[in-house]
Amino acid sequence: MNKLLNPITDWVSTKRGAWITLIVWLVLMIGLSAGPILSEYKVTNFQSLPDDAQSIIAENKLSEYFPNDEGTPGILVFHNKNGEINVDSVKEILNAVIAENIEGIDQIVDISNLPPQALTGFTSEDKTTMIVPMTLEQGLGNSAYAEINDFATEIGSKAAEKTGDTQFYITGPAGIAGDTVKLFEQADLQLIFATIGIILILLIVIYRSPLLAIIPLLATVIVYQVVNQSVALMGAAGLEINNSTTSIMSILLFAAVIDYSLFVFSRYREELNHYENKYEAMKYAMRATGEPVFFAGGTVLAAMLVLFFADFRDYQNFAPIFGTAVFVIMLGSITLVPALFALFGRKAFWPKVPKFGETKEVKHGIWGAIAKFVVNKPYLSGGLVLIFMIITSLNVFNLDYEFDTVKSFPEELPSRVGYEIVESRFDKGELAPTSLLVESEQALTEQQKQDLTEALLAEDDIASVRPSAASEDNTKMKLTMAFDLNPYDPEAIDKLGEMRDNSADYLAAAGINGELHFAGTTAKLLDERNVNNADIIKIVVLETILILVLLFVLTKSWKMPIYMMATILVSYLSALGLGLFLVDVLFGYDAISTRVPVYAFIFLVALGIDYNIILVSRFLEERKRTTVKQALEIAIRNTGGVISSAGVILAATFAALMTMPIADLFVFGFIVSVGILIDTFLVRGMLLPMLILTFEKDKK
Repeated sequence: MNKLLNPITDWVSTKRGAWITLIVWLVLMIGLSAGPILSEYKVTNFQSLPDDAQSIIAENKLSEYFPNDEGTPGILVFHNKNGEINVDSVKEILNAVIAENIEGIDQIVDISNLPPQALTGFTSEDKTTMIVPMTLEQGLGNSAYAEINDFATEIGSKAAEKTGDTQFYITGPAGIAGDTVKLFEQADLQLIFATIGIILILLIVIYRSPLLAIIPLLATVIVYQVVNQSVALMGAAGLEINNSTTSIMSILLFAAVIDYSLFVFSRYREELNHYENKYEAMKYAMRATGEPVFFAGGTVLAAMLVLFFADFRDYQNFAPIFGTAVFVIMLGSITLVPALFALFGRKAFWPKVPKFGETKEVKHGIWGAIAKFVVNKPYLSGGLVLIFMIITSLNVFNLDYEFDTVKSFPEELPSRVGYEIVESRFDKGELAPTSLLVESEQALTEQQKQDLTEALLAEDDIASVRPSAASEDNTKMKLTMAFDLNPYDPEAIDKLGEMRDNSADYLAAAGINGELHFAGTTAKLLDERNVNNADIIKIVVLETILILVLLFVLTKSWKMPIYMMATILVSYLSALGLGLFLVDVLFGYDAISTRVPVYAFIFLVALGIDYNIILVSRFLEERKRTTVKQALEIAIRNTGGVISSAGVILAATFAALMTMPIADLFVFGFIVSVGILIDTFLVRGMLLPMLILTFEKDKK
């Protein structure tokens, strides 16, 4: 690898090469910035499931047979917190919304002409609340949900103010989709500023040099803009871009570029003591760090590309976007970063400027003492770490999944307020009813329809089943089913899975020859859980094998990659177990999204192995000159400061996701931060050194 990298880094480290490199990156950034804008290609209504998932097949069939009946449903909520709802007030608000004839709204049930007895179906038992179904048109763009809901809410709220006590909200899938769009639009900008602020403060506090904070951030901003615009071009070419994907991409980008910058300038500072010419010092700094930094980036890239093999489309969507980001980061780390530091030279380290020929090169501080203790007492330090990690890993068995995405929204968000009003006063299943499709080989009789309805109603936890559409030849029928459970609860998902398995029995009971399909939110969540569980196994196996191969190439050893990878896998389980405990105790999250364990695995394994690579690369370099024990002590001492600094900054960068008003990203950011700190201080500092001393022996 060095034969390939050295000519590149040697040229970049020259004065002419550094200036040309910087100019090329700036031209590339400015040129790409004239292209499409990334925000125009982000989507919230992203189809996470593969096309062959049962719920997607059912949804497509329903759209085919009943094309005007499959828009996005919403719920208009009218509530009086002080007493009974005034029906006339509700009609007045509803008429105001309907009169606007808002583009994108396919249908709102008009209750104005319904008899009083019919209105009881729209009214809660305590008579404080009424709900009215709404349907948005099929195929709306992402931003349309927010625009329609905002306009309808504005009209409805103005009319509600005139009535006195009535409050008006929009919830259900349509309301939730609209609020999700707005949440990400507001949060992404907040995330970028929080990330930059955290990194800037930590770099200045740790290194006490303004330029050592500004130079890596300058490199990061250039790389960020190049990646952002490259992803926008991919969006313009037809790639669907998920909102949460771009948020996590931003964090990865800032974290990785800063991380690799620290590794480069740490070694550069050493070499400035050995070489008077700043460009010559960078040349030898990059000869030492170029390969490990490139391999570290390569492991992250490999981890991202593994996601192409996932069936869950959220993970597949990560692969091209994150793969592009990591590839640009790798190029930036071996070209732009060294070019910037070479141009600034010794000034970059002001006020602690490294001097040529200085005998006292770098103060290792506490890491000198730690290195000595670890190599002299490896089984005490490493053994305690291993016990701690095993104990915390056991909490993984308490992992519970949360499927109710609305509960992850801020409490004051209108769709959540409306959602919780409906949940507390109506059959919970009305929040997101399940659609059933009957495909019969013969025309269905009224008796068969009734018998099927009764067979479904006979099941526990079913609140209602009602026919809602039929084809002209009566061979296709759509039914709407509501649970008496929250349709997002694991119990409802389990129940639907059981019903789907028994679908042939319901048809047989009604004397129908054909097929029964289930569509809707709960059916999708069932498929999501099944696909996600299969993907976890696939991703863990493939990523472990791929990174092992890369480590074999780097270390040229068959033993070392195995225990390096083993430490990372145990570290991941420890971080997940400890993270689950802490988010419950500290923040009240007793269940997490199905996506969090997979996202955490991808990032903790890919980024955690980076620190092992940096330590092992230095160990292998020193081992050529001295014993295993001495080489390890030098490696721990010389990499301790930069890795611990990088780890703290990386953990803090992912912690910036905790500023996001989305629980999935909050929990993910927290667990990854915990895992990075475990990798930084416990795995790299104590556990891996114990294993190196156990398995690596001096050559006789």
